[in-house]
Amino acid sequence: MSYVAAEGRYGPMPYNRTGRSGLRLPAVSLGLWHNFGDDKPIETQRAILRRAFDRGVTHFDLANNYGPPYGSAEINFGHIYQQDFTRYRDELVISTKAGYDMWPGPYGNWGSRKYLLASLDQSLKRMGLDYVDIFYSHRFDPETPLEETMGALAHAVRSGKALYAGISSYSPERTREAAAILRDMGTPLLIHQPSYSMLNRWIENGLLDVLEEEGAGCIAFSPLAQGMLTGRYLDGIPKDSRAAQGKSLDPSLLTEESLRHVRRLDEIARQRGQSLAQMALAWALRDARVTSVLIGASSVDQLDDSLDAINRLDFTQDELDAIDKDAVDCGINLWAASSAH
Repeated sequence: MSYVAAEGRYGPMPYNRTGRSGLRLPAVSLGLWHNFGDDKPIETQRAILRRAFDRGVTHFDLANNYGPPYGSAEINFGHIYQQDFTRYRDELVISTKAGYDMWPGPYGNWGSRKYLLASLDQSLKRMGLDYVDIFYSHRFDPETPLEETMGALAHAVRSGKALYAGISSYSPERTREAAAILRDMGTPLLIHQPSYSMLNRWIENGLLDVLEEEGAGCIAFSPLAQGMLTGRYLDGIPKDSRAAQGKSLDPSLLTEESLRHVRRLDEIARQRGQSLAQMALAWALRDARVTSVLIGASSVDQLDDSLDAINRLDFTQDELDAIDKDAVDCGINLWAASSAH
């Protein structure tokens, strides 16, 4: 049976302006980093994407090497898009990225013009799209002139293969430089995608200020700290969890000290009438400079729990003060090297 989107999909979801641009993004966006590769049933993926759109999630975020294997998330998304979402293309914001290893040899990694533009062509082919809405430089390349990397993004926009340019995991200083280069090329920096959560607060030390000054938006990935803020690890490591499977969360990070902080945050969430995940997402959105948060979902139920965060986005000052005591760095920023340059 063909998919027809819910009529009330634009009800509860807030849509926030991306910096000083005309583009508005849902407060909660769906990332396809995990759960959309060939290791997950396609029907589960389809159910998650349909439910997300039915609840007002208009932004789907991908990258060239999401999977496993590399490229499979874009291929699977493309199959579902062609069957379910082509009629809704103008209601969707679809993004992809290039910057990490994708294919063998010297031209399948980092930030050269050759790699970025070849990767974008491949991504469009995998997804069956004429263009993406946002194309990102996935990480800063210290060996390639920033003018070359930003020039590739500007070319992607001028060629019509992307509507907007973005960067991910750049330091405040490099972000300012990138924005200036893009502005001179007539392609403003739309958005920065950094990691950000209650256990990884690095963007508060200058990056948000730079984005505000430059008029760029911010979309936070891993706002649930690679799963640490879902409540799944309060009583151990479940066998089907990221930590157990070695996916982006090293079990060694789940120290008793870290879990004490997480447990106290969970208590605050319960007092607010939220799950820990819901409070973590709401907290990441408390600063108006954060346009959207990117969530992952392995099931419709998990998706619904996260999306229910929009039901309670406000905080009292007492709640924020209490959270600050346990919203501490837990060494989970896997992307710190990119933003250290």
